[in-house]
Amino acid sequence: MTYAVIALLMGIESSIVPLPSEVVVPPAAYFSLQAHSQLEIFMVMVTATVGAYVGSIVNYVLSMIIGRPLIYAFADSKVGHMFMLNSDKLRHAEDYFQRKGSVAIFLGRLLPAVRHLISIPAGMSKMNFLKFSVYTILGAGVWNAVLSGFGYMLYLVVPDDAQLFDALEHYNEYLKAAGYGLILLIVVYLVVRHYKKKRSKQLAAREENTESQH
Repeated sequence: MTYAVIALLMGIESSIVPLPSEVVVPPAAYFSLQAHSQLEIFMVMVTATVGAYVGSIVNYVLSMIIGRPLIYAFADSKVGHMFMLNSDKLRHAEDYFQRKGSVAIFLGRLLPAVRHLISIPAGMSKMNFLKFSVYTILGAGVWNAVLSGFGYMLYLVVPDDAQLFDALEHYNEYLKAAGYGLILLIVVYLVVRHYKKKRSKQLAAREENTESQH
């Protein structure tokens, strides 16, 4: 496996093609730790993130150009079904985007069912491209770091290359749990930060009211 192949596969993974990143980055990270490998684990993370970002741009631009009605029509077509798409999946991604706003791009990169679709509602809503890029790169970077860490763990517990993909399938549920755990931590952090800001504003308003009364 080369960096170009990693970037290509992750670009495909971020498009409508159902290629799980779990079968790309962990093996690449695993092989990067072997003595004869020409890969480096840090560059695996960077290359995977770049590929994911480029694939997301394709979805974003096409969705912005084509528009919502045609995208939903394609999702319910035979070709769309070949790519495991349907209007329900798109609607789920769109609803998630509308509920979470811009941060949905970041959080969506951590969700298996949403990751490759979250760029579509961003394009349909003509989200600011710079903001889209920042959240996409951050989300993809975090997820690829998790996947690379998973590959490192596999390297420690799976000495035989032939057992690698069996181990991937075995530990995949733990990987999904890690993704959901990350989302939970991020959401808790955002909620706490929101209430801290709200509390600070309330205290500042009370102080102003007290000063004005004197």
